[in-house]
Amino acid sequence: MKILITGANGMLAKEVKERFLKGNELILTDVADLDITDEKVVFEYVNNIKPDYIINCAAFTAVDKAEDCYELADKINGNGPTNLAKAAKAVNAKLVHISTDYVFSGDLEVSKDYKEDDEKSPVTVYGKTKLHGEQGVEKNMDEYYIFRTAWLYGVGGNNFVKTMTKLGKDKDELNVVSDQHGSPTYAKDLTEIIYQAIEKKIPYGIYHATNQGYTTWYDFTKEILAEQGIQCKLNPVTTEQYIEMMKITQAKRPYNSQLSKNKLKEQGINVPDWKDGLKRYLEEERGLNYEK
Repeated sequence: MKILITGANGMLAKEVKERFLKGNELILTDVADLDITDEKVVFEYVNNIKPDYIINCAAFTAVDKAEDCYELADKINGNGPTNLAKAAKAVNAKLVHISTDYVFSGDLEVSKDYKEDDEKSPVTVYGKTKLHGEQGVEKNMDEYYIFRTAWLYGVGGNNFVKTMTKLGKDKDELNVVSDQHGSPTYAKDLTEIIYQAIEKKIPYGIYHATNQGYTTWYDFTKEILAEQGIQCKLNPVTTEQYIEMMKITQAKRPYNSQLSKNKLKEQGINVPDWKDGLKRYLEEERGLNYEK
């Protein structure tokens, strides 16, 4: 297969490249190669290479910054996927697009999780622009996969696991938010879900794709430190307490980011537990550090 991967310098795109490299022709692009916000440029580029699949990993993911950059965020998160969908349909290509739990309000009671067709009511600029992207894909083509994910981390660049590991080593105690609920998701596992979906040719549509199981940032941090034998006192705090202590202004974070994977598992897709994903990620990081 010929596969066009956008956002090639990002964490997820690097995992996608590694997983799909064998047996496929990959075309990797970043903004310097392909500006997905320019409809004409996208159409010409896609029409020229005629891929079988487009995997869109490009996104404006700075949630707080997006509050002050609506136009730019919407161009990338909203117009970009819409342009790719139009171009993909024109050349009979399939599109894989990555979306987010932020398309929901995030205030669902934590005894429940979000299903794919639950009401979308984003409260942040990031969530609104990502929903725009989803709608642009749905409106302009039929052969697509939209994978909503959350709490994503992986090799390359900064992430929550690296941050808490460093802080846990440097400090005697940490305050960690304990009232936000979700599924830590290893980028390699999200990539494997995408690979399985394409390989198995599951029905097109929207799927929730995070690691299995739910936790909080506080309990996630406990697991991160315990797995590495790091001794540090952790204090559970509410989101409001954390904002007050840190003297920060930020976009509203979802109280509930829990996404049901039942639809995905019904298609025979393997979804590893978040603790298993964390262990494998830490092993990979140790291996990389050893090689250095």
